[in-house]
Amino acid sequence: MPKKITLGFLLLFLGTQVGITLKPVQAQTQIVPTEATTKPICPAQLGASVDAVINRPLFSRVRWGILVQPLSSTQTLYSRDAQKYFTPASTTKLLTTAVALQQLGTNFRIRTSVYGGGKGVLYVVGRGDPSLGDAQLAILAKQLKQKGIQIVNQLIADDTYIRGDIVHPSWQWEDIQSDYGAPINGLILNQNVFNIRLLPQIVGQPLKVIWTDISEDRQWQVINQSVTTTENQPTSINVTRDFKGQILRIQGQLALNSEPALVSLPVISPAEYFLRRFRTTLIAEKIPIVRMFLSSIQTKNEEELAYVESPALSELVAQTNINSNNLFAESLLRALAIKKIPVENQTSADVGLEVMKTTLTQMGVDPAGYSLVDGSGLSRKNLVSPEALVQTLQAMAKSPAALVYRASLPVAGRTGTLKNRFQNTPAEGIVQAKTGTMSGVVSLAGYVNAPRYGPVVFSIMVNQSEQPAKVVRQAMDEIVVLLAQLQNC
Repeated sequence: MPKKITLGFLLLFLGTQVGITLKPVQAQTQIVPTEATTKPICPAQLGASVDAVINRPLFSRVRWGILVQPLSSTQTLYSRDAQKYFTPASTTKLLTTAVALQQLGTNFRIRTSVYGGGKGVLYVVGRGDPSLGDAQLAILAKQLKQKGIQIVNQLIADDTYIRGDIVHPSWQWEDIQSDYGAPINGLILNQNVFNIRLLPQIVGQPLKVIWTDISEDRQWQVINQSVTTTENQPTSINVTRDFKGQILRIQGQLALNSEPALVSLPVISPAEYFLRRFRTTLIAEKIPIVRMFLSSIQTKNEEELAYVESPALSELVAQTNINSNNLFAESLLRALAIKKIPVENQTSADVGLEVMKTTLTQMGVDPAGYSLVDGSGLSRKNLVSPEALVQTLQAMAKSPAALVYRASLPVAGRTGTLKNRFQNTPAEGIVQAKTGTMSGVVSLAGYVNAPRYGPVVFSIMVNQSEQPAKVVRQAMDEIVVLLAQLQNC
């Protein structure tokens, strides 16, 4: 199986290219339980114990924001700068998914349709389903075949349902060149990402490039400056490309005995990518295409010939939070736009943000406690207080979607972004929380089912940190382990 390598994007200051530097993934630091970390703690002792962690000299320049409350009340067990703004990173998804569940319901699905316009004209209308993949295209093609479609004179992609930029203007350039910063539009396919595999060959020869999608191969001029090295040499791969999607430059090395490296890249023009893939799928069903193009006019009053739907919102929310999927979060934000009529020139994302603010206020979240510009947390312009996150978690615990919301969060030591954290500690299996990480930012917020105290809600946010993320995470995890050991006394 190919090895998926995390992409770190290096913006080159010469020319217009973005470099993709591939590095091995570093395992997140685990806390080994000691006598000190397995001792029950009374609520009255919590303050001093938390302070002992965050007041260490190595954190002297770090901003901490913390709020801890019992789930059953708004009593405060611990607070530090809980009402102040912090860059939240992916804990923003707690707000987005909470509002999506409240407004759309757990069974909401996103529909992708193919309409017939007569004379061999087909319109494909996408509504921002982030789960749509090649398998769903095959279903659409088979439905069209069953409808008697034998040839398509014009295949038209209607990508007008979602209004606005496909990437947020405040996202950093290196992010939008990464698979985790893929563009958002109405016709999403394969999470708007394409893949190449790099295989070692004979020592001294360039790496072999294998495209998972041959139609993408034709979109790029590949300049392969990579090399195969002798066995057990380190992996070092750098992929650069221009923003117009024309030149792909591959540099670096793989050892002779290395597994293939899988490189994931965001597509440049997602609607055109969708058209190319759908054309290939239709041809596989022996339905030839004469012409295809994008439409800037919304499709109306046509007969629906085929459709597919996303999984239920409960599953989309789980994918968003457990794996911290930015594309899913941004799609859910735009899905909220159906709850409000937009004003002229208003983007779907902006309408979604208005719906979020109204809904969160109705849930009891202080509107002054956050300022959001996206739904995923990828933008550094997002500002959220620990208090706003705790208020959201408290409100969702009382909502009809409480169980679905809780189930969407990673479980300590078990699933998602917490799978490798809290193993062999008192917190393993009893903490459900959302992570957030970007340069200088580490955050964690969620629930602790403390067996000797009762459920606890918490938010811990660190900003302006010069420490490695794993160091901050370890301290953060120590605090959560303390919460797991709370007891009534």
